[in-house]
Amino acid sequence: MQKDSNSGAPGTHSPRLRRRRGSNEVPGEVVKANGAHMLVDDRNKYKSMLIRLYSTLWMIGGFAFIIYMGHLYIWAMIVVIQIFMAKELFNLLRKAHEDKQLPGFRLLNWHFFFTALLYVYGRILSQRLVNTVTSDKFLYKLVSKLIKYHMVTCYFLYIAGFMWFILTLKKRRYKYQFGQYAWTHMILIVVFTQSSFTVANIFEGIFWFLLPASLIVINDIAAYIFGFFFGKTPLIKLSPKKTWEGFIGASITTIISAFLLANIFARFGWLTCPRKDLSTGWLDCDPGPLFKPDYFTVPEWFPSWFPWREISVLPVQCHAVWLGLFASIIAPFGGFFASGFKRAFKIKDFGDSIPGHGGMTDRMDCQMVMAVFAYIYHQSFVAPQNLSVEMILDQIIMNLNFEEQQLLYSKLGQIIQDKMFGES
Repeated sequence: MQKDSNSGAPGTHSPRLRRRRGSNEVPGEVVKANGAHMLVDDRNKYKSMLIRLYSTLWMIGGFAFIIYMGHLYIWAMIVVIQIFMAKELFNLLRKAHEDKQLPGFRLLNWHFFFTALLYVYGRILSQRLVNTVTSDKFLYKLVSKLIKYHMVTCYFLYIAGFMWFILTLKKRRYKYQFGQYAWTHMILIVVFTQSSFTVANIFEGIFWFLLPASLIVINDIAAYIFGFFFGKTPLIKLSPKKTWEGFIGASITTIISAFLLANIFARFGWLTCPRKDLSTGWLDCDPGPLFKPDYFTVPEWFPSWFPWREISVLPVQCHAVWLGLFASIIAPFGGFFASGFKRAFKIKDFGDSIPGHGGMTDRMDCQMVMAVFAYIYHQSFVAPQNLSVEMILDQIIMNLNFEEQQLLYSKLGQIIQDKMFGES
Protein backbone atom coordinates (compact mmCIF):
# COMPACT_ATOMS: atom_id res chain seq x y z
CA MET A 1 0.00 0.00 0.00
CA GLN A 2 1.23 3.48 -0.86
CA LYS A 3 0.18 6.41 1.25
CA ASP A 4 -1.02 9.77 -0.04
CA SER A 5 1.46 12.39 1.13
CA ASN A 6 -1.32 14.96 1.49
CA SER A 7 -3.14 13.19 4.29
CA GLY A 8 -1.89 15.03 7.32
CA ALA A 9 -4.39 13.92 9.98
CA PRO A 10 -3.41 10.95 12.15
CA GLY A 11 -5.31 7.80 11.46
CA THR A 12 -6.34 8.92 8.00
CA HIS A 13 -5.55 6.30 5.42
CA SER A 14 -5.19 6.94 1.71
CA PRO A 15 -7.15 4.83 -0.77
CA ARG A 16 -5.35 1.76 -2.08
CA LEU A 17 -3.56 2.36 -5.37
CA ARG A 18 -4.34 -0.61 -7.55
CA ARG A 19 -2.05 -1.83 -10.29
CA ARG A 20 -3.07 -4.43 -12.81
CA ARG A 21 -1.18 -7.69 -12.71
CA GLY A 22 1.39 -7.88 -15.48
CA SER A 23 1.52 -4.12 -16.00
CA ASN A 24 4.77 -2.71 -17.31
CA GLU A 25 4.57 0.35 -15.06
CA VAL A 26 7.58 0.71 -12.79
CA PRO A 27 6.34 0.56 -9.19
CA GLY A 28 7.04 3.46 -6.93
CA GLU A 29 6.81 6.25 -9.54
CA VAL A 30 3.34 7.41 -8.69
CA VAL A 31 2.58 11.07 -9.35
CA LYS A 32 0.71 12.74 -6.52
CA ALA A 33 -2.89 13.51 -7.22
CA ASN A 34 -2.96 17.18 -6.35
CA GLY A 35 0.34 17.96 -8.11
CA ALA A 36 1.61 19.97 -5.11
CA HIS A 37 4.99 18.23 -4.97
CA MET A 38 7.96 20.15 -6.36
CA LEU A 39 11.42 18.71 -6.96
CA VAL A 40 12.99 21.74 -5.31
CA ASP A 41 11.48 20.62 -1.98
CA ASP A 42 13.32 17.29 -2.18
CA ARG A 43 16.77 17.95 -0.70
CA ASN A 44 18.09 14.59 -1.90
CA LYS A 45 17.77 15.83 -5.47
CA TYR A 46 20.45 18.49 -5.02
CA LYS A 47 23.22 15.88 -4.97
CA SER A 48 21.87 14.39 -8.19
CA MET A 49 21.66 17.87 -9.69
CA LEU A 50 25.32 18.61 -8.89
CA ILE A 51 26.48 15.32 -10.43
CA ARG A 52 24.37 16.03 -13.51
CA LEU A 53 25.76 19.58 -13.72
CA TYR A 54 29.36 18.36 -13.45
CA SER A 55 28.85 15.81 -16.25
CA THR A 56 27.04 18.38 -18.38
CA LEU A 57 29.92 20.85 -18.14
CA TRP A 58 32.41 18.16 -19.17
CA MET A 59 30.23 17.13 -22.11
CA ILE A 60 29.71 20.72 -23.29
CA GLY A 61 33.44 21.45 -23.00
CA GLY A 62 34.41 18.33 -24.94
CA PHE A 63 31.71 18.99 -27.52
CA ALA A 64 32.93 22.57 -28.05
CA PHE A 65 36.53 21.37 -28.53
CA ILE A 66 35.50 18.79 -31.13
CA ILE A 67 33.40 21.38 -32.98
CA TYR A 68 36.46 23.65 -33.09
CA MET A 69 38.58 20.83 -34.56
CA GLY A 70 36.28 20.52 -37.56
CA HIS A 71 34.18 18.22 -39.72
CA LEU A 72 36.23 15.01 -39.58
CA TYR A 73 36.53 15.12 -35.81
CA ILE A 74 32.80 15.66 -35.45
CA TRP A 75 32.21 12.66 -37.70
CA ALA A 76 34.59 10.61 -35.52
CA MET A 77 32.60 11.71 -32.45
CA ILE A 78 29.39 10.50 -34.13
CA VAL A 79 30.97 7.09 -34.79
CA VAL A 80 32.06 6.79 -31.13
CA ILE A 81 28.55 7.71 -29.99
CA GLN A 82 27.12 5.06 -32.32
CA ILE A 83 29.40 2.39 -30.87
CA PHE A 84 28.31 3.27 -27.32
CA MET A 85 24.63 3.28 -28.33
CA ALA A 86 24.95 -0.08 -30.08
CA LYS A 87 26.72 -1.58 -27.06
CA GLU A 88 23.98 -0.38 -24.69
CA LEU A 89 21.19 -1.64 -26.93
CA PHE A 90 22.89 -4.98 -27.66
CA ASN A 91 23.17 -5.58 -23.91
CA LEU A 92 19.52 -4.69 -23.28
CA LEU A 93 18.12 -8.09 -24.32
CA ARG A 94 21.27 -10.05 -23.73
CA LYS A 95 21.03 -13.17 -21.56
CA ALA A 96 24.36 -14.22 -20.11
CA HIS A 97 23.25 -17.83 -19.66
CA GLU A 98 22.27 -18.14 -23.32
CA ASP A 99 25.44 -16.41 -24.53
CA LYS A 100 27.60 -18.93 -22.65
CA GLN A 101 26.02 -21.66 -24.74
CA LEU A 102 26.72 -19.71 -27.96
CA PRO A 103 30.44 -18.85 -28.14
CA GLY A 104 31.17 -16.15 -30.70
CA PHE A 105 27.51 -15.24 -31.12
CA ARG A 106 27.98 -11.74 -29.65
CA LEU A 107 30.73 -11.09 -32.19
CA LEU A 108 28.15 -11.56 -34.94
CA ASN A 109 26.26 -8.47 -33.75
CA TRP A 110 29.37 -6.35 -34.21
CA HIS A 111 29.99 -7.87 -37.63
CA PHE A 112 26.59 -6.58 -38.75
CA PHE A 113 27.25 -3.23 -37.04
CA PHE A 114 30.54 -2.55 -38.84
CA THR A 115 29.09 -3.77 -42.13
CA ALA A 116 26.32 -1.21 -41.77
CA LEU A 117 28.92 1.40 -40.76
CA LEU A 118 30.91 0.75 -43.94
CA TYR A 119 27.81 0.85 -46.13
CA VAL A 120 26.25 4.03 -44.72
CA TYR A 121 29.40 6.14 -44.57
CA GLY A 122 30.71 4.75 -47.82
CA ARG A 123 27.58 6.08 -49.52
CA ILE A 124 27.66 9.44 -47.76
CA LEU A 125 31.38 10.23 -47.96
CA SER A 126 32.39 8.59 -51.26
CA GLN A 127 32.19 11.81 -53.27
CA ARG A 128 34.21 13.74 -50.70
CA LEU A 129 36.83 10.98 -50.65
CA VAL A 130 37.15 11.27 -54.44
CA ASN A 131 37.52 15.04 -54.17
CA THR A 132 40.31 14.53 -51.63
CA VAL A 133 42.47 12.29 -53.86
CA THR A 134 41.71 13.81 -57.28
CA SER A 135 45.23 15.28 -57.62
CA ASP A 136 46.91 11.86 -57.16
CA LYS A 137 46.32 9.61 -60.19
CA PHE A 138 47.12 6.32 -58.39
CA LEU A 139 44.95 7.07 -55.35
CA TYR A 140 42.21 8.38 -57.61
CA LYS A 141 42.07 5.08 -59.54
CA LEU A 142 42.22 3.03 -56.32
CA VAL A 143 39.44 5.02 -54.65
CA SER A 144 37.34 4.91 -57.81
CA LYS A 145 37.56 1.11 -57.82
CA LEU A 146 36.69 0.90 -54.13
CA ILE A 147 33.66 3.12 -54.64
CA LYS A 148 32.57 1.18 -57.72
CA TYR A 149 32.57 -2.11 -55.78
CA HIS A 150 31.51 -0.62 -52.46
CA MET A 151 27.93 -1.86 -52.58
CA VAL A 152 28.79 -5.41 -53.65
CA THR A 153 31.49 -5.57 -50.93
CA CYS A 154 29.00 -4.58 -48.25
CA TYR A 155 26.43 -7.01 -49.64
CA PHE A 156 28.79 -9.98 -49.41
CA LEU A 157 29.90 -8.94 -45.95
CA TYR A 158 26.25 -9.02 -44.92
CA ILE A 159 25.74 -12.41 -46.63
CA ALA A 160 28.78 -13.74 -44.76
CA GLY A 161 27.14 -12.64 -41.50
CA PHE A 162 23.86 -14.22 -42.58
CA MET A 163 25.57 -17.54 -43.32
CA TRP A 164 27.50 -17.28 -40.05
CA PHE A 165 24.18 -16.90 -38.21
CA ILE A 166 22.63 -19.92 -39.94
CA LEU A 167 25.66 -22.13 -39.30
CA THR A 168 25.70 -21.25 -35.58
CA LEU A 169 22.04 -22.09 -34.91
CA LYS A 170 21.76 -24.49 -31.99
CA LYS A 171 18.94 -26.69 -30.90
CA ARG A 172 16.90 -25.32 -27.97
CA ARG A 173 18.43 -21.88 -28.64
CA TYR A 174 16.51 -21.03 -31.82
CA LYS A 175 14.09 -18.58 -30.22
CA TYR A 176 16.86 -16.64 -28.49
CA GLN A 177 19.07 -16.55 -31.57
CA PHE A 178 16.34 -15.37 -33.94
CA GLY A 179 15.20 -12.82 -31.38
CA GLN A 180 18.75 -11.45 -31.17
CA TYR A 181 19.02 -11.41 -34.98
CA ALA A 182 15.86 -9.31 -35.29
CA TRP A 183 16.89 -7.07 -32.37
CA THR A 184 20.29 -6.44 -34.00
CA HIS A 185 18.68 -5.30 -37.24
CA MET A 186 16.30 -2.98 -35.40
CA ILE A 187 19.25 -1.43 -33.58
CA LEU A 188 21.07 -0.86 -36.87
CA ILE A 189 18.02 0.89 -38.33
CA VAL A 190 17.63 3.14 -35.28
CA VAL A 191 21.33 3.99 -34.94
CA PHE A 192 22.25 4.46 -38.60
CA THR A 193 19.08 6.12 -39.87
CA GLN A 194 19.60 9.17 -37.68
CA SER A 195 23.38 9.16 -37.96
CA SER A 196 23.34 9.26 -41.75
CA PHE A 197 21.26 12.44 -41.59
CA THR A 198 23.52 13.85 -38.87
CA VAL A 199 26.69 13.35 -40.91
CA ALA A 200 25.02 14.80 -44.00
CA ASN A 201 24.17 17.89 -41.93
CA ILE A 202 27.79 18.20 -40.79
CA PHE A 203 29.22 18.29 -44.30
CA GLU A 204 26.55 20.73 -45.48
CA GLY A 205 28.06 23.11 -42.93
CA ILE A 206 28.75 22.62 -39.23
CA PHE A 207 26.07 25.26 -38.60
CA TRP A 208 23.33 22.80 -39.67
CA PHE A 209 24.60 20.23 -37.20
CA LEU A 210 25.60 22.51 -34.33
CA LEU A 211 22.42 24.59 -34.14
CA PRO A 212 19.91 21.66 -33.94
CA ALA A 213 22.13 19.76 -31.51
CA SER A 214 22.56 22.84 -29.31
CA LEU A 215 18.81 23.46 -29.25
CA ILE A 216 18.16 19.96 -27.92
CA VAL A 217 20.77 20.48 -25.19
CA ILE A 218 19.28 23.87 -24.27
CA ASN A 219 15.76 22.44 -24.22
CA ASP A 220 16.85 19.54 -22.01
CA ILE A 221 18.68 21.79 -19.53
CA ALA A 222 15.90 24.39 -19.44
CA ALA A 223 13.23 21.72 -18.91
CA TYR A 224 15.23 20.29 -16.01
CA ILE A 225 15.76 23.69 -14.38
CA PHE A 226 12.18 24.95 -14.82
CA GLY A 227 10.81 21.59 -13.70
CA PHE A 228 13.18 21.47 -10.72
CA PHE A 229 12.24 24.87 -9.35
CA PHE A 230 8.68 25.42 -10.60
CA GLY A 231 7.34 22.01 -11.63
CA LYS A 232 3.96 21.08 -10.17
CA THR A 233 1.73 19.76 -12.94
CA PRO A 234 2.64 16.33 -14.42
CA LEU A 235 3.05 16.40 -18.19
CA ILE A 236 2.85 12.76 -19.26
CA LYS A 237 2.50 9.47 -17.39
CA LEU A 238 5.43 7.91 -19.24
CA SER A 239 7.75 10.42 -17.55
CA PRO A 240 6.31 11.30 -14.12
CA LYS A 241 9.12 13.77 -13.38
CA LYS A 242 8.37 15.92 -16.44
CA THR A 243 6.00 18.81 -15.81
CA TRP A 244 4.04 21.34 -17.85
CA GLU A 245 5.98 24.15 -16.19
CA GLY A 246 9.25 22.61 -17.33
CA PHE A 247 7.92 21.93 -20.84
CA ILE A 248 6.57 25.46 -21.37
CA GLY A 249 9.59 27.18 -19.82
CA ALA A 250 11.95 25.09 -21.95
CA SER A 251 9.94 25.79 -25.13
CA ILE A 252 10.12 29.56 -24.70
CA THR A 253 13.83 29.38 -23.82
CA THR A 254 14.61 27.16 -26.82
CA ILE A 255 12.81 29.33 -29.38
CA ILE A 256 14.52 32.51 -28.12
CA SER A 257 17.86 30.72 -28.04
CA ALA A 258 17.38 29.49 -31.63
CA PHE A 259 16.93 33.05 -32.89
CA LEU A 260 19.96 34.35 -30.97
CA LEU A 261 22.30 31.40 -31.55
CA ALA A 262 21.70 31.48 -35.30
CA ASN A 263 23.01 35.04 -35.35
CA ILE A 264 26.04 34.13 -33.24
CA PHE A 265 26.99 30.99 -35.20
CA ALA A 266 26.53 32.78 -38.54
CA ARG A 267 29.36 35.17 -37.64
CA PHE A 268 31.89 32.32 -37.99
CA GLY A 269 32.54 31.48 -41.63
CA TRP A 270 34.05 28.06 -40.87
CA LEU A 271 30.69 27.02 -39.35
CA THR A 272 28.69 27.96 -42.44
CA CYS A 273 31.00 26.63 -45.19
CA PRO A 274 30.19 23.17 -46.59
CA ARG A 275 33.04 20.66 -46.70
CA LYS A 276 33.49 19.11 -50.17
CA ASP A 277 36.39 16.81 -49.28
CA LEU A 278 37.86 14.98 -46.29
CA SER A 279 40.69 17.39 -45.56
CA THR A 280 41.08 19.15 -42.23
CA GLY A 281 42.10 22.59 -43.46
CA TRP A 282 40.43 25.81 -42.33
CA LEU A 283 37.45 26.79 -44.47
CA ASP A 284 36.71 30.21 -45.90
CA CYS A 285 33.84 30.80 -48.32
CA ASP A 286 31.12 33.19 -49.38
CA PRO A 287 28.42 32.55 -46.75
CA GLY A 288 25.58 33.19 -49.18
CA PRO A 289 22.46 35.32 -48.80
CA LEU A 290 21.13 33.29 -45.85
CA PHE A 291 23.96 34.52 -43.67
CA LYS A 292 23.94 38.15 -44.82
CA PRO A 293 21.77 40.62 -42.88
CA ASP A 294 18.55 42.19 -44.10
CA TYR A 295 17.85 45.64 -42.67
CA PHE A 296 14.42 46.78 -41.49
CA THR A 297 13.49 50.33 -40.50
CA VAL A 298 11.73 50.63 -37.16
CA PRO A 299 8.15 52.06 -37.54
CA GLU A 300 7.62 55.64 -36.38
CA TRP A 301 5.15 54.59 -33.70
CA PHE A 302 7.95 52.83 -31.80
CA PRO A 303 8.73 54.71 -28.53
CA SER A 304 11.57 57.21 -28.65
CA TRP A 305 13.50 55.41 -25.92
CA PHE A 306 13.97 52.38 -28.23
CA PRO A 307 17.71 52.58 -29.03
CA TRP A 308 17.64 51.25 -32.63
CA ARG A 309 16.05 52.94 -35.62
CA GLU A 310 17.17 50.13 -37.92
CA ILE A 311 17.22 46.41 -37.12
CA SER A 312 19.28 43.80 -38.96
CA VAL A 313 18.04 40.20 -39.16
CA LEU A 314 19.75 37.29 -40.88
CA PRO A 315 17.39 35.23 -43.07
CA VAL A 316 18.78 32.09 -41.42
CA GLN A 317 17.40 33.29 -38.09
CA CYS A 318 13.87 32.78 -39.42
CA HIS A 319 14.77 29.20 -40.33
CA ALA A 320 16.27 28.80 -36.86
CA VAL A 321 12.93 29.68 -35.25
CA TRP A 322 11.30 26.72 -37.04
CA LEU A 323 14.10 24.47 -35.80
CA GLY A 324 13.53 25.86 -32.29
CA LEU A 325 9.80 25.13 -32.49
CA PHE A 326 10.47 21.54 -33.50
CA ALA A 327 13.18 21.10 -30.84
CA SER A 328 10.86 22.33 -28.10
CA ILE A 329 7.53 20.76 -29.10
CA ILE A 330 8.15 17.64 -31.23
CA ALA A 331 11.67 16.42 -30.40
CA PRO A 332 10.85 15.80 -26.69
CA PHE A 333 8.55 13.00 -27.85
CA GLY A 334 11.72 11.09 -28.71
CA GLY A 335 12.47 11.22 -25.00
CA PHE A 336 8.93 10.14 -24.13
CA PHE A 337 9.29 7.20 -26.52
CA ALA A 338 12.56 6.21 -24.84
CA SER A 339 10.87 6.49 -21.42
CA GLY A 340 8.10 4.16 -22.51
CA PHE A 341 10.65 1.77 -23.97
CA LYS A 342 12.59 1.67 -20.69
CA ARG A 343 9.39 1.11 -18.72
CA ALA A 344 8.51 -1.80 -20.99
CA PHE A 345 11.84 -3.43 -20.07
CA LYS A 346 11.72 -2.20 -16.44
CA ILE A 347 15.03 -0.37 -16.53
CA LYS A 348 15.91 3.12 -15.33
CA ASP A 349 18.54 3.96 -17.95
CA PHE A 350 19.99 2.34 -21.07
CA GLY A 351 23.45 2.46 -19.50
CA ASP A 352 25.66 4.23 -16.98
CA SER A 353 28.42 5.68 -19.16
CA ILE A 354 27.55 9.31 -18.26
CA PRO A 355 27.22 10.03 -14.50
CA GLY A 356 23.87 11.65 -13.68
CA HIS A 357 22.58 11.18 -17.23
CA GLY A 358 22.51 7.42 -17.74
CA GLY A 359 23.80 5.94 -20.97
CA MET A 360 24.66 7.46 -24.33
CA THR A 361 21.29 6.36 -25.72
CA ASP A 362 19.52 8.32 -22.97
CA ARG A 363 21.19 11.51 -24.25
CA MET A 364 20.59 10.77 -27.93
CA ASP A 365 16.86 10.00 -27.92
CA CYS A 366 15.73 13.53 -28.82
CA GLN A 367 18.83 14.19 -30.92
CA MET A 368 17.85 11.35 -33.26
CA VAL A 369 14.46 12.90 -33.96
CA MET A 370 15.97 16.36 -34.35
CA ALA A 371 18.74 15.28 -36.74
CA VAL A 372 16.26 13.79 -39.21
CA PHE A 373 14.08 16.91 -39.14
CA ALA A 374 17.08 19.24 -39.55
CA TYR A 375 18.22 17.34 -42.64
CA ILE A 376 14.75 17.24 -44.21
CA TYR A 377 14.17 20.92 -43.44
CA HIS A 378 17.53 21.90 -44.92
CA GLN A 379 16.97 19.90 -48.10
CA SER A 380 13.38 21.13 -48.50
CA PHE A 381 13.62 24.82 -47.59
CA VAL A 382 17.29 25.84 -47.56
CA ALA A 383 19.39 23.88 -50.07
CA PRO A 384 19.16 25.11 -53.68
CA GLN A 385 16.88 22.87 -55.73
CA ASN A 386 18.37 23.65 -59.15
CA LEU A 387 21.56 22.08 -60.51
CA SER A 388 24.74 24.05 -59.97
CA VAL A 389 28.15 23.78 -61.67
CA GLU A 390 29.58 22.20 -58.50
CA MET A 391 26.84 19.57 -58.35
CA ILE A 392 27.39 18.62 -62.02
CA LEU A 393 31.16 18.44 -61.52
CA ASP A 394 30.66 16.23 -58.48
CA GLN A 395 28.60 13.80 -60.52
CA ILE A 396 31.17 13.79 -63.34
CA ILE A 397 34.06 13.07 -60.98
CA MET A 398 32.09 10.42 -59.12
CA ASN A 399 30.58 8.50 -62.04
CA LEU A 400 33.04 8.86 -64.96
CA ASN A 401 36.53 7.39 -65.19
CA PHE A 402 39.52 9.39 -66.39
CA GLU A 403 39.12 8.48 -70.08
CA GLU A 404 35.40 9.31 -70.03
CA GLN A 405 36.15 12.66 -68.39
CA GLN A 406 38.67 13.43 -71.16
CA LEU A 407 36.09 12.53 -73.80
CA LEU A 408 33.50 14.74 -72.11
CA TYR A 409 36.03 17.57 -71.95
CA SER A 410 36.81 17.37 -75.69
CA LYS A 411 33.14 17.14 -76.68
CA LEU A 412 32.16 20.03 -74.40
CA GLY A 413 35.02 22.09 -75.85
CA GLN A 414 33.79 21.31 -79.38
CA ILE A 415 30.22 22.36 -78.46
CA ILE A 416 31.42 25.66 -76.97
CA GLN A 417 33.65 26.30 -80.00
CA ASP A 418 30.75 25.65 -82.43
CA LYS A 419 28.54 28.06 -80.47
CA MET A 420 31.18 30.78 -80.47
CA PHE A 421 31.71 30.55 -84.24
CA GLY A 422 27.95 30.24 -84.81
CA GLU A 423 27.26 33.48 -82.92
CA SER A 424 30.04 35.35 -84.74
